Amino acid sequence: MLFQAPALLPDEVEVIERIDTIRQSLKYALSTSRRWFGVLRRATLARNIRKSNSIEGINVTKDDALAAVENDEPLTAQEADWQATLGYRNAMTYVLQLADDPHFSFSEGLIRSLHFMMLQHELPKHPGLYRPGDIFVYDERQQLKVYKGPDATVVPKLMNELVDSLNEKSSLPCMIRAALGHLNLVMIHPFSDGNGRMARCLQTLILAREQVIESPFCSIEEYLGRYTDGYYNVLAEVGRGAYHPENDCRAWIRFNLIAHYRQATWLLQRSRITQRVWDEVEESALRLGINERSVSTLVDAAFGYTIRRSHYMKATGVSEQVASRDLKILVDHGLLVPEGETRGREYRAAHSLSEIYLRNYERRSDADPFTQGTLPFPRQTAPV
Repeated sequence: MLFQAPALLPDEVEVIERIDTIRQSLKYALSTSRRWFGVLRRATLARNIRKSNSIEGINVTKDDALAAVENDEPLTAQEADWQATLGYRNAMTYVLQLADDPHFSFSEGLIRSLHFMMLQHELPKHPGLYRPGDIFVYDERQQLKVYKGPDATVVPKLMNELVDSLNEKSSLPCMIRAALGHLNLVMIHPFSDGNGRMARCLQTLILAREQVIESPFCSIEEYLGRYTDGYYNVLAEVGRGAYHPENDCRAWIRFNLIAHYRQATWLLQRSRITQRVWDEVEESALRLGINERSVSTLVDAAFGYTIRRSHYMKATGVSEQVASRDLKILVDHGLLVPEGETRGREYRAAHSLSEIYLRNYERRSDADPFTQGTLPFPRQTAPV
């Protein structure tokens, strides 16, 4: 038996419609200009990977998360955190590849393969294999067992039932089906480790298959990483300490709808910010006679990312010699500030470049669509 969705209430249907409206606006924004699309896409994927892993205590900087997306070397990440970041990147990359596969179907083999991608660097944790025995979730702060997974002997049957449910035709909105997929997998807790990451990855896969919007922009993993306590609390409320699929999961459904509403709102805000920043940076580059290939790197720097020669080479496709020359030009024009020795030199946004971002920043909205409605997005003088 699996958790089942409750009948949707009128206000839940209304929120789903509002989320769809925001996503259509975002889809239009992304389709009208491709100049800055890559900047937003890479940053979104890096943010999702970083925030999802942070829930499990795997922490890397935003620079290293972006380096993972770009297949570059880390700046500061510890080896264990870096390997976990690469594992999640590999799984998410495959998920995005599957988004428009015409021959796709869910299977236990797929779920286990994604798990192996995530944890292949930790063989003692049985990557790709169902757990061999009992499993408990601990609250480290309270030093308590807060959840016990179902007996290991029933895991294969439950996972088979889950896969069948994912492949069935359903009249439920995709957001609800994805939330149920997440909930059921995390409650079955089929693996020795990495169950939360797998559940979030599965949810993103279900959403990506809907193809309502470009795959990286359908995930709520960033939101879950920002609201980890709320995420854990609602799972605890629904689970009540053990596998109880008969429990009412409306609280989980509403939590997910709020997550989708806020995440879609943030992405729409960021699309506006990215477009405005790109336009200003491009105008500055044109005025200074800087080659247009440098614009995307300057926009990354304006958003606070550390720039390396390898970063520039990947973004522009130029040789090391040309990259070095271009970066020197950007420094000479007062757009980037160099740090470190020649071979390992890094570059950060100069004040003039940072000011472009700050002029266009919008405070992130945390409106609750069930109680507060849509809040305006006033421009702010600095991020908070």
